[in-house]
This record gives sequence, C-alpha cells and structure tokens, in this order.
Amino acid sequence: MRVVGEIPHPDCKITLFAWNNRYLIKFEQGFLEQTFKIHEYDVTSEADLQALVDETFIHETLTRFEAMGASLRNRLNAIG
Repeated sequence: MRVVGEIPHPDCKITLFAWNNRYLIKFEQGFLEQTFKIHEYDVTSEADLQALVDETFIHETLTRFEAMGASLRNRLNAIG
C-alpha cells in the first residue's frame, strides 16, 4: 500500500492510498475509521481523487462518524 497524499482537516485525518488497482480514501477520527475504495479506472488521476474529497464529502463523512460513535456507545452501554 502506497500513500499518495493527505488532505489536512481539523476534525479528522484523511489519507489517500494506492493499492491493488484501487485508491483508498481513509478517514480517521479517534477510534473510528471509514475507508472508501475506488477503482483506479474510475478517476483519471490522483488529482481527481483529491478533488473528490470536497467539503460536502467531508461533512457527510463527519456526520457518519457521529452516528457510528453513538451506535458504539449505545452498544457498550447495553453490555456494561
């Protein structure tokens, strides 16, 4: 797996990878992570990959992190 870039953001870490004929967009926030896999033929360049990760995409991902965190907390409370 090769790191092809990072996108700075104050609320999460965003790393772009190339691996196995795919690009991966990995978001990390605390103990949670989300990874999006894109076939290398679906974008024409690594620059297109960075353009894909716009503010709307990031906002949607951060909203999903909130839901993931709530889900995990609820399950942990249910067993504890």
